[in-house]
Amino acid sequence: MTRAWRITTVTDAARARIAVARLAAACGVPTVARTRLATALSGQLRQCLTKGGTWLLTLEGSEGIEGVEGCEGVEGADGGPGELHVVVVPAPDGAAAESTPWTTAVPCPEPGRLSGPCPVPEDATALSEGLLGADEDTSVVLEELAEQEGLVAFHREELHQTNQGVLALHAELDAAGRAQREAFAAERRARTEAENARRRLTFLADASAALTASLNHDEILRRLPELLVPRYADGVDVWLFDHEDGRPPPVTHPGAAVQAARTGRPQYAADHPGNLPGVEDRPPSALAPDRPLLCVPLLTPRRAPLGVLTLSPQGERWDPDDAVMLIELARRAGIALDNARRFEHNRDIAETLQRALLTELPSAPGVGLAARYLPATHGLNIGGDWYDAFLQRDGSLVTVIGDVTGHGLHAAVMMSQLRTALRAYAVDGDSPGRLLTRLHGYLRHLQPDLFATAVIARFHPDDRTLTWAAAGHPPPVLRLPDGGIRTLDAKPGAMLGIPLSQDIADHTERLAPGSTLALYTDGLVERRSRGIDPGIERLGAALASFERTELDADLEDAADRVLQPLLSDSERDDDVCLLLCHLRG
Repeated sequence: MTRAWRITTVTDAARARIAVARLAAACGVPTVARTRLATALSGQLRQCLTKGGTWLLTLEGSEGIEGVEGCEGVEGADGGPGELHVVVVPAPDGAAAESTPWTTAVPCPEPGRLSGPCPVPEDATALSEGLLGADEDTSVVLEELAEQEGLVAFHREELHQTNQGVLALHAELDAAGRAQREAFAAERRARTEAENARRRLTFLADASAALTASLNHDEILRRLPELLVPRYADGVDVWLFDHEDGRPPPVTHPGAAVQAARTGRPQYAADHPGNLPGVEDRPPSALAPDRPLLCVPLLTPRRAPLGVLTLSPQGERWDPDDAVMLIELARRAGIALDNARRFEHNRDIAETLQRALLTELPSAPGVGLAARYLPATHGLNIGGDWYDAFLQRDGSLVTVIGDVTGHGLHAAVMMSQLRTALRAYAVDGDSPGRLLTRLHGYLRHLQPDLFATAVIARFHPDDRTLTWAAAGHPPPVLRLPDGGIRTLDAKPGAMLGIPLSQDIADHTERLAPGSTLALYTDGLVERRSRGIDPGIERLGAALASFERTELDADLEDAADRVLQPLLSDSERDDDVCLLLCHLRG
């Protein structure tokens, strides 16, 4: 059932407010909700009194208030908890100007507890007690509010501490992340530096191997720019000069290059400091004012200047580590150039001595001679091969070809000593085998660390018999008058000078007019990939290709024609001797 109060005065409003509060308390409305209801209702009633007129306050349950006049209970239709609805509207006959109703609702947990009437006292004392009872609800609310404020303050402090912990944790995580990023960056830098260092060392090793692999001065100068451009330099210039007096001639070169040649120290010419280790800074070159130049002297191991290596960078400046590597490469290039010059100097001396010691072929009745000596074009393999031909007192012609182990000046000198000793022994008229036996003893006693191979062939003008002997040397090749080829490979002696005693045997071969004997060294027939036997066969084929009349007419031309096919596929890393002996008709 609905409860209603007419409100015209403040007293009416107070009684209605007290009645609503008591009814809410009886229905089990919580204190806070009840206080909130009373406060909201008081405010609305104050506005109504201010506006004037008569107002109607009604109170009803969500499904209606059970009971008549007594307000015995309030509950929903399903017997469960409901709501109390408070509505304030102008009274139909109150002449109030407001027409919009004001309404609010509070939960009603225990509507079944409400029984009996809900009277509102008329006297002022009871009215005051009602108002004081409302203050008690307010006091309870305030206590609960204070308690909630304490809880809020506690939770606020707890939240503050939590936030401080989260901030500290975030700071630690940020510091840890920053440290981890710095560690990763340092690791990447270290890995990059290590990779760059490995790359530079690998390049330096490969470039050094390429420069020192050759003893050809011009080839080293050609390889140097090929190694550096474009990998480490945009341009390379190699300036060589006469280093005997240690002063470069006054030619047009950058001032930094001239200074590097004079001082023996690297120079850097640019419009900015290079800050390169061990390098002196200079103003930019007038020849290239917009291009930085690194000028490094090329020095021998004795610090004698050979020239200057001038490099221009790919960018605006040099990386200091690259500059250090390039300076070291220039040092090694200077050593390689010095070695090549010394090698070429010694090679020229050895070749000159070798040619000076080779004999001039004699003229012998009934026998034509032609000889060729070709020095090696690669390496210092000069001075070991030799040939000789001389006449004995009985008119016999002795022809010799040999090979001394080792190369260079020492081999050339020993070759001359062997030739001199052989000629001295031949004065006694000994046979080829006996002469080789005596040479063997000579080497064993005077040069125990030196070995040699040789073939000696003797022709007698009154006898068509060839007497020959060999000591560790490739066998002679005989061309018969009809073009047939025979290899005189009867058992030879061992190498001359080996530490054992030996008597080298003579061998004989009956010759017919038109026969040609070829004596040679291994440089003519031996190839590393195929051995010596195929070369001997090619030599025989070359001899067989001649007509007898060609050999009778021009033996010198025949010697050249024999060499051509045999040396066409040779790198000439060993010197070559060939001696042709042609028995005329």
